[in-house]
Amino acid sequence: MNRNEGAERLGLDMNGLQAACAAVNRAIDAGIMPGAVLGVLHRGETWFYAAGFADPDPKQGEPVTVHKDTLYDCASITKVAVTLPLILQLVDEGRITLSTKAADIVPAFGASGKMAITVGELLTHTSGLAADMNLHSHGWSREQMWDAVLTSPLSSEPGKSVVYSDLGYLTLGRIAEELLQMPLDQAVRQRVFEPLGMLDSTLTPSLEQLGRYAATEYDEEFQGHLCGVVHDEKARALGGVCGHAGLFATAGDLLRYVHMWLLEGAVPAPSGQTDEGAAVAGAAPATRILSPAAARTAIKPHTAAIPGANRGLGWVLKGDRMDASGDWMSERAYGHTGFTGTSLWIDPAYDLAVVLLTNRVYGGRSSSVKELRVQVHNAITGAVRDPN
Repeated sequence: MNRNEGAERLGLDMNGLQAACAAVNRAIDAGIMPGAVLGVLHRGETWFYAAGFADPDPKQGEPVTVHKDTLYDCASITKVAVTLPLILQLVDEGRITLSTKAADIVPAFGASGKMAITVGELLTHTSGLAADMNLHSHGWSREQMWDAVLTSPLSSEPGKSVVYSDLGYLTLGRIAEELLQMPLDQAVRQRVFEPLGMLDSTLTPSLEQLGRYAATEYDEEFQGHLCGVVHDEKARALGGVCGHAGLFATAGDLLRYVHMWLLEGAVPAPSGQTDEGAAVAGAAPATRILSPAAARTAIKPHTAAIPGANRGLGWVLKGDRMDASGDWMSERAYGHTGFTGTSLWIDPAYDLAVVLLTNRVYGGRSSSVKELRVQVHNAITGAVRDPN
């Protein structure tokens, strides 16, 4: 893809964008990942760069060049792009509060001394739950897996530390399903994806679009690289529809999602049309995904008393030990990463967001895009020439 295509609309220095592209190319050449898509949103304008291959294996036919329509396994971005908005909507609607006890919604969760754990603690990873659990290798039924998750004991005292927990977001997904009385994939499609125009995003990949999915890790059971099948073992065992992982999305869809956050919960205007233009034309006001209060509260620090932690509701904030924003993004920056090599980062101070989608687990789990994320974020933030 031509890296200059559409760049003039972005209002960023081209040297910075070229530096970000060069960083992506170096990582591909080094074998860190076979390909990547980079999406940038600045002041409502979008720009994409793509390089490499979605699946370089010649046995799969002609290698598929990555482009902005490639669907990537987003891994833990699911936490902030699926589960988080649904829970915040339920707070907006008065169905729950951040102080609501999780066991009041999902009674089984109250086992093993967890009766007092709140929705807010689950969102901020301060619940005391363990980080992970093996669900996939025991031959358990779906019911047995959920029983293991919900009845798992605490690993630490609630509120005293941040332990990044898949179990907490599995539980939040169940809370959303219980209160909305529909599966998570249906709920997020109706309440988030469709209103935002995220038409490709899904928790249930379609075999008809198999050629659009970036391949991830080789799997012995499948006798090949996973493609259109969720990489996370827990999510796969649970059928792919759960609160911590399982989202497949394009860079374009994720830029629609982060744009909503920059607009404090409002649905972005259609491409080429500003909110002001819609108002002049007499169109109905843009609908909202979240209230401004919810969007603002989610990106405020909620773990200030815990050393080394700076967590919002779901989001990783500047200075947290998992912060990947780089050196130049402002103190207001926030974002999230995914194990498969994905990330999205937002900086309201610069009206800027960056989505980086890779399949770095294609060759195994030892490759890292940690440095690449920082290089890309530095280059793009450094390309902002008029921050006011």
